[in-house]
Amino acid sequence: MSASEKAKAKTEQAAGKAKEALGGAVGNDRMAAEGQAQKSTGDARDAKEKTKDAFKH
Repeated sequence: MSASEKAKAKTEQAAGKAKEALGGAVGNDRMAAEGQAQKSTGDARDAKEKTKDAFKH
């Protein structure tokens, strides 16, 4: 997995998790949903990179 892609995935996951938690804490359902979606995007990016690595070896 390229370091920059891995970093992007982890950053996106962390930002999404924080946004989801903040939205839940303040009662903003839209922000919580956006955070969950952003976290899912990061998870998908991470899975894609892991799959690419599995086929390299």
